[in-house]
Amino acid sequence: MSAVPAVPAFSSPDDVATRLEAVGYLTDAATATTVYLAAVLGKPLLLEGPAGVGKTELAKAVATATQSELVRLQCYEGLDEARALYEWNYKKQLLRIQAGAGDGSGDWDAVHDDIFTEEFLLTRPLLTAIRREEPTVLLVDEVDKTDVEVEGLLLEVLSDFQVTIPEMGTITAVRRPFVVLTSNATRELSEAIKRRCLYLHLDYPDAERERAIITSRVPGIAATLADQLVRMVATLRDLELKKSPSIAESVDWAETLIALGVDDLDDDAVRRTLGVVLKHASDHARVTRELKLDRV
Repeated sequence: MSAVPAVPAFSSPDDVATRLEAVGYLTDAATATTVYLAAVLGKPLLLEGPAGVGKTELAKAVATATQSELVRLQCYEGLDEARALYEWNYKKQLLRIQAGAGDGSGDWDAVHDDIFTEEFLLTRPLLTAIRREEPTVLLVDEVDKTDVEVEGLLLEVLSDFQVTIPEMGTITAVRRPFVVLTSNATRELSEAIKRRCLYLHLDYPDAERERAIITSRVPGIAATLADQLVRMVATLRDLELKKSPSIAESVDWAETLIALGVDDLDDDAVRRTLGVVLKHASDHARVTRELKLDRV
């Protein structure tokens, strides 16, 4: 019997856009269409693009819009099977072995069969998502930060939505999770992973959509100030900084200006608040130099 989808089926790309907007995520036609197809076809969705363009937020928005549980695997260098799939509770197993030895109640075969059971299993994000019977969004975040070998751990999940535990057998999903993988493209992912996914490249939004995002998140901001902020953020991104301002940092900047009572983003206001959007000293120095902010 095939697993059912993890989330209620969207009726159309327009339905995706409407439901995501209702939870605060403004999307474009390409994103709405790809999310719709991923849900309908039951395919994992690979989101690639620079940091801070809303890849992780899209997965969270899908979970919220569909009233699904978000299960997140945060990838990092050195991630292994024990942290991604499952591991055994060795301390508890040892106590069980010692208890069996102490009372002389059983041989090793009986103890072995006893300690490799549900009671001693510690589930990690991938196995947790596979085993859930409720609607689930599985977010594999920043998959490009892991070693190439770790991608092999994902293949069984992404191909058959199942996990094999040698001591217990194969666990197959009753309800497929809606899977979202994100990548900042710091390294090329394997073709095996890409074949199993629908692909969407997310970039920084155009001025119109970023202005809409800012005004929706910061409703008190004046239209002229929002326009100034969007233009300034675009200018900063064009400078090829070590860390360009993310969408979330644009929103933070808008909230900062409101909190300070700033209604005109002039050079002085930029100088005073630049730390909200730039997090590296070299970026501060370059922006100050390029925009001539050191001139009084």
